[in-house]
Amino acid sequence: MKIESIHRLEKAVILFLNTFDDWQLEHTGSDFDPYDAKGITPKGRKCVIEMKFRKTYYDTKMLEVAKYKRLMSLPDDVVKIYFVADPKGSYFFWLDGIDKLKSVKKFCPKTTLWGSKKQKKEVYLLSEDLASYITRASTD
Repeated sequence: MKIESIHRLEKAVILFLNTFDDWQLEHTGSDFDPYDAKGITPKGRKCVIEMKFRKTYYDTKMLEVAKYKRLMSLPDDVVKIYFVADPKGSYFFWLDGIDKLKSVKKFCPKTTLWGSKKQKKEVYLLSEDLASYITRASTD
C-alpha cells in the first residue's frame, strides 16, 4: 500500500470520528510523529491516535515497543490511542489504561512501506479483549 493510500484511510477515519462521534481531530500528515491524528476526544480531552491498516487478520494486534514508548512519553494529559483496522474489524486501544504489557521479538519489515528488508523488532502483541471499541466485519 502506498503512503498516499494510507493517508487517505487515516483521513477517512478522522472524518468519520469527527462527523459521527463528536471528535475534533486533525490529520498530522507527518512521517516523523509517533501518531497520525491529534485533537480532542468527545469528552473534551486532548488525544493522539496512531493508526494501522492491516490487509491480513491476526488475533493479536502488533505495536512496536519503540512506537509505544514515544507515544507514552507525551504529557500525561494527552490520551494515547492505538487504532487498528483489519479485514475482520476495527479496534481502539486506549494505551493509558493498559498495564503490564509483555514484549516479544519478531522479524518485521524494517519500515512499513519502503522496502522488503526485515529485522528483529521488539513488539507488544495486544489481544482483542484489550480493545475498548471494536467494530467487527459481518461474516454473512
